[in-house]
Amino acid sequence: MAYFGSVSETLNVNEIYLSLQGESTFAGLPCIFVRLTACNLRCSYCDSAYAFTEGKKQSLPEIRAEIDRLAKPFAGRDIPLTPGFSPVIQRQQQAETVSSVSGVARSKLETQNPKLPLIELTGGEPLLQKNALPLMAQLCDAGFTVLIETSGAHDISAVDVRVRRIMDLKCPSSGEVERNRWENLAHLKSTDEIKFVIGTVEDYAWVKEQIAKHKLDTICPLLVSWVHPLAPDQQDKSLKKVPAGQTPITRLDLVERIIADALPVRFQAQLHKIIWPPEQRGV
Repeated sequence: MAYFGSVSETLNVNEIYLSLQGESTFAGLPCIFVRLTACNLRCSYCDSAYAFTEGKKQSLPEIRAEIDRLAKPFAGRDIPLTPGFSPVIQRQQQAETVSSVSGVARSKLETQNPKLPLIELTGGEPLLQKNALPLMAQLCDAGFTVLIETSGAHDISAVDVRVRRIMDLKCPSSGEVERNRWENLAHLKSTDEIKFVIGTVEDYAWVKEQIAKHKLDTICPLLVSWVHPLAPDQQDKSLKKVPAGQTPITRLDLVERIIADALPVRFQAQLHKIIWPPEQRGV
């Protein structure tokens, strides 16, 4: 596996910003995005081609300082991720439990909920830079819930087990389907997520086949996104073309197929492209 950048304690960073998590099972929560520079894939629908080359070298302490600055207003704000959660009931349960447990158990109770904001490493392709690994470990040590958005083309086994890995398996219309690293499936945990970006009828059939073949729904949550059309200035000349003979699928058709087939996936509407202009950066 080829890596981008040097082995010193730096990363090539495209941008760091605070926004809402627009996708995944964490959609809608405040999140600090660390977008790293460089990607070795050229998916036909890529909407962040600017991250292929744009960026500047920053030390890990500099990156941590910016993250801490953006996270400061959220100090002390935790959020339980349990479906059906009631803060009133939880406070009652905690009070009852704390009154009857040791100091060690109390400490675990007080830190069991992830604190806000989330932190996500994205790109580009964050796993092209080796120092993404210690950065994620440091953020986990600091108590953050850390996500990484990575393609299915890179070895995920070295990523800290505390990190939530959102692995994007490339569908046929991406032009990069042959780059998927299927060995990664053995490393996925129940807290990880598999993402599919679907732009054609052929993509949908391929996704159905992979879910059945690899029993993906027994491994972790499955996410499905629709290919949002690129704005003119997003159509980078280096992107792959959709293979000839494929039939575009509409968002409505995709959703109706998912429902009709009872496909065990979570459809994503990409909140950031609904709230802000689809081509806007830093959101």
